Amino acid sequence: MAANSSTGSATEPPGLETQWREIDNLNQQQLRAGDSWYLLDKRWYDQWKEYVHAGDQNSSSYPGKIDNTELYEDLDSYHLKERLSENEDFVLVPAEAWHKLLSWYDMMDNQPPLERKVVDLPSTVKVEVYPVEIYLCLSSNMESTVSACFSRADKIHAIHQKIRQHFNVSETAESRLWMRSTDTSSERLRNLNMTILDSCLSSGMTVIMEIRNADGTWPTSRPQIMRNSADEDSYRGPPGVCGLTNLGNTCFMNSALQCLSNTPPLTEYFLRNSYLEELNFTNPLGMKGEIAEAYADVIKQMWSGRHYSVVPRVFKTKVGHFASQFLGYQQHDSQELLSFLLDGLHEDLNRVKKKEYIELRDADGRPDQEVAEEAWRNHLRRNDSVIVDTFHGMFKSTLVCPEGNKVSVTFDPFCYSSVPLPVSKERVMEMAVADVFNHRFYRIYQADESLSCILDRDDIFVYQLSSGCVDQDGEEVVMAIYMRERSHYRDYGSGSNNYGTSLFGHPLLMSVPRAQCTREDLYQLLLKRLAPSSEGEEKAEEEDTDTNSQDATDGDQSAGVEPSGKEEEDEDEDEEEEEEAASCAQANKRLPGRRRNTEKQKKALFTIQAVNSNGTTERGMGEVDGGFSFSSQPYIAIDWDPDMKKKYYNENEAEKYIKHQSMDVPHQQITVQLQECIELFTTVETLEEENPWYCPTCKKHQLATKKLDLWSLPEVLIIHLKRFSYTKYSREKLDTIVEFPLRDLDFSGFLLKKTVNSTEPPCRYDLISVSNHFGGLRDGHYTSYARNKDNGQWYYFDDSKVTYAREEQITSAVYLLFYQRQDKIRQPTVPPPVPSSSQPENHISSQTHDGMDGASSCVSMETD
Repeated sequence: MAANSSTGSATEPPGLETQWREIDNLNQQQLRAGDSWYLLDKRWYDQWKEYVHAGDQNSSSYPGKIDNTELYEDLDSYHLKERLSENEDFVLVPAEAWHKLLSWYDMMDNQPPLERKVVDLPSTVKVEVYPVEIYLCLSSNMESTVSACFSRADKIHAIHQKIRQHFNVSETAESRLWMRSTDTSSERLRNLNMTILDSCLSSGMTVIMEIRNADGTWPTSRPQIMRNSADEDSYRGPPGVCGLTNLGNTCFMNSALQCLSNTPPLTEYFLRNSYLEELNFTNPLGMKGEIAEAYADVIKQMWSGRHYSVVPRVFKTKVGHFASQFLGYQQHDSQELLSFLLDGLHEDLNRVKKKEYIELRDADGRPDQEVAEEAWRNHLRRNDSVIVDTFHGMFKSTLVCPEGNKVSVTFDPFCYSSVPLPVSKERVMEMAVADVFNHRFYRIYQADESLSCILDRDDIFVYQLSSGCVDQDGEEVVMAIYMRERSHYRDYGSGSNNYGTSLFGHPLLMSVPRAQCTREDLYQLLLKRLAPSSEGEEKAEEEDTDTNSQDATDGDQSAGVEPSGKEEEDEDEDEEEEEEAASCAQANKRLPGRRRNTEKQKKALFTIQAVNSNGTTERGMGEVDGGFSFSSQPYIAIDWDPDMKKKYYNENEAEKYIKHQSMDVPHQQITVQLQECIELFTTVETLEEENPWYCPTCKKHQLATKKLDLWSLPEVLIIHLKRFSYTKYSREKLDTIVEFPLRDLDFSGFLLKKTVNSTEPPCRYDLISVSNHFGGLRDGHYTSYARNKDNGQWYYFDDSKVTYAREEQITSAVYLLFYQRQDKIRQPTVPPPVPSSSQPENHISSQTHDGMDGASSCVSMETD
């Protein structure tokens, strides 16, 4: 009997033997994750097998239409019955077998096909008979829910589309999903490409769609916006002209964000929601898309035209979570924040989901063009994002070995260019030169050292030495001498019985013959160095000979050791001190006869200790044959008893100095051109000892010469002026004035890659924004100037305060400069606004208050 159908959808089936062979072969295929299989009622399937095996198309065993009635709980909802068993209640057939059977026999009216997906579970691959039933709703009306079933192999995107379809949500509306398992617990479903199984969604849970507000905020984070005293919802200012609240020393972050916000290609990428399709949630180098999403929220709020100022608190929290150095509310470097943010956005939006290993090759004499193209291709195989599209260029790096003349050429990508500021190449200095800080030698310079690291604000001391050199291997040793005062009491609590000490006064440098590096000789030499005059020496000598009450001083004094006139009234006190100090005068042990007996009755003015470079940790003197052995730069401390210091050390005399006439010459601030900084960046330099290069020819590390050149430039070029000098002990700032062009910054003279044809982009750039730094490192403040991409107007951003700006107002205190290539700059789409005369100093926003508590506050913070 031929299969018929009231719907007429069945087709003429093949012979019975052919039917069995085709279906049986299809049923043998392996389960593959993501494939569809179908449930068939077991009784109908057995009837069909009996029919085809009978070999008679007119047999009474004809199964009729496919009928799954016994599998449904009811014929209204068509929900599958609970606890059905495979091969007892139903059989599973692959999709192709199902469609053949359906075309041959049709299906009972109104019955939905029971399609199920194959899922790859941790321990097995199986057909998912019972899918996940999830409730769907909008955040604006969570009372109205609808249920839908999904396979665990379905992606979250399927749920997203289902909600849009059911609740008629526009495709242009930006939305995000939340997973709610209880009335109080919700979690973001960030990755729409993740499966329902991996997202831990289970039956009975609710998925909520939240739609972004017109002002760029989300309904769940509305309190984070700064509200003005006027109705915030009615404010429609120029998009992008929006301040950022200082959360406490966050001007560095606000300045960098304003510069990026006014970078047209990046901001347009986020405003048109292109980032949503490129969020990379699996990149181990990224932040699971969280930095990109937090940044997108700030940009959308700033460019909604609805806010005078935005509070970037959520963004600040995310940054601190992924970069602990930005936790808290300390002052930071805006360039360091910018570097982290660009890298974080790149990895969060990297289109390369799985980075392959690429072995880099050296040029080995190949043409630059060939090597550069290879390097860029390799870079894109691992790094492909809007950040690469917008900010990445390439350097050519050339290293030359000083021994084998091996030349290594590589091409390396960059995201910004850090250029040095020219400093004085020559400084006139005499004798031994040292940098003194906090009563210590911060650095003692050698004669052949470069002086480019000496800043104008450094305290530089120059010492006259008898030997005229600082040669550790010579006949004389240059000793660094610190002045320390002992406390009155021994420090027994620290586990020792030593006296505590504190540094005071200026340190000294003194050349000492190696033969005189004994305690006795050093004591006498130091007395000479500290005595105010030879006349004072003779006076002290006479007093010592006549009274035996104080030490003989020796030599030319210049640092303030002299009798204070209190000797007579303090004689009784001296006698007691002599007994206590007898053990300190070890130098007297070597004096013969009557002189030795006389010296025993005298107390030393001070004792001598070998110390470290900080002057705080004592160590063994290392006596060899009565002399001292120093393996490196010798540091010693003159330890004064408080009472002896009070009587014999004149601090006012010690602090005196002669002011050289050159000090009266007024300081002239250096002015340089930006092009000079770029030229300095591309000059040849020798690698420092801390960063040598391993030469593959010599098979050892070498202090090679290195030269960086610009090979290709990005659409937006960020130039970082290296104003800050960081060392282990200090951070300094160069206040050099840098003059820079607002338009037509021409790089044609710096680029090694020459224009091959007319399709190559030009090398001219126009300024679009700058980050400024005012003041010093401890009390500095960051602001920014930026050109609005829509109206072409320049604005000055000082945290939450925004004012109109003219091009000539852009200061020379720049720290970061953002240039855009001229061929990519669009003409303004709207006319620039006319500043209102009613607003003082052309203020666009000045006073705002936080919408969370309504407390009025002035948000303009001049310093951090």
